[in-house]
Amino acid sequence: MDSPVVVVGAGPIGLVLACELLGQGVPVRVVDAEREHSAHSRATTIWPRPLELLRRIGVADRIVEEGHRIQGVTYYSDHRPLATAWLNRLGATPYPFAVGLPQDRTEALLVERLEELGGKVERGVRLASLDAGGPRARLRLALPGGGTEEVEAPWVIGADGAHSTVRKELGIGFAGAQLKINFAITDAELSGDIPSDLVSYCYTAQGGLGLAPISPTVHRVAVSVPPELAERTPDREFFQRIVEERGPGRVRLGELRFSTVFRVHVRTADRFRSGRALLVGDAAHLMSPAGGQGMNTGLQDAANLGWKLAGVLRGTLDESLLDSYDDERRRAVHAVTRSTSMQTRWGALTKPSQLALRDTLVRAAGRSGVLQWRLAPKIGQLDATYRDGGAPAVRPWGTAAPGDRLPVLLGEGAAPAGPSWAGISGRDHAVILHAGRTRPADWQGVCARIRAAVGERAEVLDAPSGPHGPLAVALGRRPAAAVVRPDGHLFELLTDPAPGAVLAALARARGEALPR
Repeated sequence: MDSPVVVVGAGPIGLVLACELLGQGVPVRVVDAEREHSAHSRATTIWPRPLELLRRIGVADRIVEEGHRIQGVTYYSDHRPLATAWLNRLGATPYPFAVGLPQDRTEALLVERLEELGGKVERGVRLASLDAGGPRARLRLALPGGGTEEVEAPWVIGADGAHSTVRKELGIGFAGAQLKINFAITDAELSGDIPSDLVSYCYTAQGGLGLAPISPTVHRVAVSVPPELAERTPDREFFQRIVEERGPGRVRLGELRFSTVFRVHVRTADRFRSGRALLVGDAAHLMSPAGGQGMNTGLQDAANLGWKLAGVLRGTLDESLLDSYDDERRRAVHAVTRSTSMQTRWGALTKPSQLALRDTLVRAAGRSGVLQWRLAPKIGQLDATYRDGGAPAVRPWGTAAPGDRLPVLLGEGAAPAGPSWAGISGRDHAVILHAGRTRPADWQGVCARIRAAVGERAEVLDAPSGPHGPLAVALGRRPAAAVVRPDGHLFELLTDPAPGAVLAALARARGEALPR
């Protein structure tokens, strides 16, 4: 690690990845073509799973403290409530809520953390050219005062957004399409019949409306508009009229903080890695803003790639493990893209028969509990899984399979949800010892032998006692040793735990290339 990894782009995704690497002792250089933060952005909501992952770099609690807590997502049709998916009823996460926070404040908190870890953002530095095909990437950077700098780097991360220069320099295609729908967005103070702790999706035959709280009084307002309005800048009167036509009740808008219209694209890069360069966030994929999943999906990219790349550069993981980044994240992105595209289409329905069917299905899902146990985890991205073959994640009452997210606490520090959570540092793989429903008589001896065999290879900890907690349910009824990835996903569940089996699983998790 004689030269730093270069991260191109200082948005939330690039900053999180830089913090991930710096926190594990990997030098990083962050460059961004823009000289200042954007005054406004599309991303305002951070869901529970990304909050879990942000705890790995020590910033989640700062975001929670500064942001505005969102307790659920509610759906309306023609001003009438249909059903609500409650995040505050999710029991398998230490963050049973979302956080509303403008992206510029999220970025400011991430920059603060980056600087604490010894990094900085070089603003006004533009990537001019990139060759990532050799043993080291070769970059030419255009400097803000004029002139250029030639740089070599072990790896380059393209976190530079939808129009990514990194992706273009690599010659990677960006297949997809523009949807036949546009969104007008603004941030404004709202008063009247609008809940301040719920994201509200309002459907009508005239179009959809999304209201996401950023503070107790300010909401992000997103309005679907026809193509002929794509070139105009909507004013306050426009948004006020739409909110009156489509909103949940009497709502009054204050002054607009900004106003813009953007076209909806759904695109995915042909590959997320080329030679010594990797793509994350909008540089790798674009999706509909319906559901507010875009930035959150990119944050999961950063968490997935961060521990793998850090382990490769530290010499604890084999480089072949980086191939799994493209496979795992591509499948996850496709799942989110399908969901957000479906929500976009549902919000654009106009025929009375279609509207009646949609409303009936949403009401039935709310009354039966399906909306709560199926949709609420999906909204919060708690159903994230890297199972082989793209199989869906385990249901809340089922035993986890390899690739599933486990309800563990990531990162250092006190548990926000009390002592019932098993906490892993997230620096390396961990082993969680689970006694099952009926603790075996020799369980203490089994655990001692596993701890002695593992030694300093991995952290070993006991699962919280009791059969009914979320982790106990995920690990099953039988005694087991769970080998857990640094991002909290299950690598392997050993139901006949023995020292040799645990050591072999750890070797497989690391790529088996480096003897310990």
